[in-house]
Amino acid sequence: MARGTSARRTTSRSAARRGRGVRGPILPVGVPGHRSRADRFDRAVLEAFARIDHRWHDKLERLDIAVDEVPKIRAKDPESVNWPPEVVAEGPVPLSRLVPAGIDKRGEATRARIVLFRRPLERRAKHRDDLEDLLYEVLVEQVATYLGVDADVIDPGIDDEN
Repeated sequence: MARGTSARRTTSRSAARRGRGVRGPILPVGVPGHRSRADRFDRAVLEAFARIDHRWHDKLERLDIAVDEVPKIRAKDPESVNWPPEVVAEGPVPLSRLVPAGIDKRGEATRARIVLFRRPLERRAKHRDDLEDLLYEVLVEQVATYLGVDADVIDPGIDDEN
């Protein structure tokens, strides 16, 4: 009888154990190509917010900025959507939401925060410059809602750019 080949499969665990697995990241941590799409989005959010924060820092000290992948809120009737003022949306798709300060389930005080929804925002931007502009516009609207003023008070040139 001839000897057959082994019926054992090579798995990633056995390959790594024998030194044939992934040895490390393809790109070093310090290079820009190493960043994920989510990391690049977070950096763009910080850059857009810095433009607003530079001018309004004293009034925005108690405001947090957060990013979620997708919105957890939905319109019940997409045909006739009426979002509250704390939601910035494009039709039935929310792009961001202002969550006011309050008390959480455990009875602890929470800070107000702007939640940006990464996937809907990225889908509406064709290029990186478009994404930066869109992020800035959404943040201006949300900061204006948070402070209870018009968007042109936060950025007087916002209407000129559209």
